[in-house]
Amino acid sequence: MKKIKRVFTYIFLSIASLVSIFPFLWMLISMTNKSVDVTAGRLLPGGHLIENINKLIEQTQIGIALWNSFIIAIITTILTLLIGSLAGYGFEIYRSKGKDMIFSILILSMMIPFAAIMIPLYRLFGRISADAPFIGLDTLAAAFLPTIITAFFIFFFRQNTKMFARELVEAGRIDGLSEWGIFFRIYMPTMKTTYAAASIIAFMNSWNNYLWPLVVLQSPEKQTIPLLISNLGAGYTPDYGVIMTAIVVATLPTALVFFLMQRYFVAGMMGSVKG
Repeated sequence: MKKIKRVFTYIFLSIASLVSIFPFLWMLISMTNKSVDVTAGRLLPGGHLIENINKLIEQTQIGIALWNSFIIAIITTILTLLIGSLAGYGFEIYRSKGKDMIFSILILSMMIPFAAIMIPLYRLFGRISADAPFIGLDTLAAAFLPTIITAFFIFFFRQNTKMFARELVEAGRIDGLSEWGIFFRIYMPTMKTTYAAASIIAFMNSWNNYLWPLVVLQSPEKQTIPLLISNLGAGYTPDYGVIMTAIVVATLPTALVFFLMQRYFVAGMMGSVKG
């Protein structure tokens, strides 16, 4: 009976794995075929990979879009980790009723959809453009500034900080470290798995962000990779082979970041749950 149950378990898991991985396999196969083959549902690799890559390079500004996405994602990730960890550390280590109330308000702000604040944000950056055009509309700074910190990351770091030993803070103070020294020289190295998990989430969120860059970035040379893919699919006769090639190129950086830091990601997420 146990063997039969195990066989059915493996069959179910195999089917679930196949269903999960099939879209990625189809995407890889489609980038080697012509557009007509993709629309026909061809599931066999073709010989048009180089042709699709050449078309992507010739017909689009794929290099500029990748560079813009990298700049936005890297800056967003660094600032998110710094600000989010500072806030989470402060809320947990220096607790008070007032801070707990502010934290509750921050958590409630997670209920507000981004679409609800998008128009006020756009008007804000429109006014900023007159006095500080380097961070106004149609700049990369405008694309990442509203996303460098969210209530989620403050919550994430605060929950993980619950696992941080308070004795280390007291030991640092006894040794003469300032509060900044305790944070940078004790807290950050100790919480490296939390930083790794947060960096993956922040990088992926920024890399895949579509709505806000679509609104605020208006020049073709400022577009990010999601906007480029959207423009490829908006044509009268879209070339699906080229589109699939662009999607694969856009997927590789996030997949690489995740697989390189997968072990730390799992450890960091488990730490937040235990907190």
